Amino acid sequence: MPKRVRTAVFPVAGLGTRFLPATKALPKEMLTVVDRPLIQYAVDEAREAGIEHFVFVTGRNKGVIEDHFDRQFELETTLESRGKTQALDELRKDLPSAGRTSFTRQQEPLGLGHAVWCARDIVGDSPFALLLPDMLFKGEPGVLKQMMDAYEETGGNVIAVEEVPESEVSSYGVIKRGEGADNSFEVTDMVEKPKREEAPSNLIISGRYILQPEIFGLLANQQRGAGGEIQLTDAMQTLMHNQRFTGVKYAGQSFDCGSKIGFLTANVVYALDRDDIRDGFVRELRKLDLEDHL
Repeated sequence: MPKRVRTAVFPVAGLGTRFLPATKALPKEMLTVVDRPLIQYAVDEAREAGIEHFVFVTGRNKGVIEDHFDRQFELETTLESRGKTQALDELRKDLPSAGRTSFTRQQEPLGLGHAVWCARDIVGDSPFALLLPDMLFKGEPGVLKQMMDAYEETGGNVIAVEEVPESEVSSYGVIKRGEGADNSFEVTDMVEKPKREEAPSNLIISGRYILQPEIFGLLANQQRGAGGEIQLTDAMQTLMHNQRFTGVKYAGQSFDCGSKIGFLTANVVYALDRDDIRDGFVRELRKLDLEDHL
């Protein structure tokens, strides 16, 4: 039986330049889809999958993320005194228990591979999950839980994948699919941001990973790749020579909330899925003369 995955890493050091000026003082991971920050959705997904320790790789001006996962006694006292028990219960439910969060600094914007490497001493010699908060997934069970189910059968490394139009493959890490069903198949190769004509498939890596600790040793010596950054895909490609990689074509819907279109779409979809606001939101949408804009 493979070693249990108890720790998840969340790279949250990015500048969020595509959302300026909103992200000038607010981390992009704290942008809200309806009324929950993006980082909270990622942590919720990890908790559902059985994760117990949450490691955040941060940068400058990211202290609000640490505050978000801490208790705010003044706010809790105010809510309690005003009888707002539902809001208070929600706040407490979202918090990881004491000692379950860790924070480390990336210090330099050297890419995803470097951000993962920065968590090496906290993760230690154990497999870990990696979740990119920009990617929001709507599925039951969550994507990481689907990956955990595959991991329990195969061990090794697991990555979530999805199909995109062939015209878009040059923007992503792309895998070559081997044998197996959609929920657990062998990955035989991968490449970061290939030219369209050189892509091994139209299956892209979707921001969720389960990785073995040997990845840290490879990242320590990894040369800079695409974009002048230390690419995680390059290190995984090397690790693939010695360890199995399993792909999971997950069941669910993804939203790239690192883009404005994906972020706005997620807000609409999640609002329509909320029993407490759906009817009111639909009424307001019907008041708009949307035909003039479509």
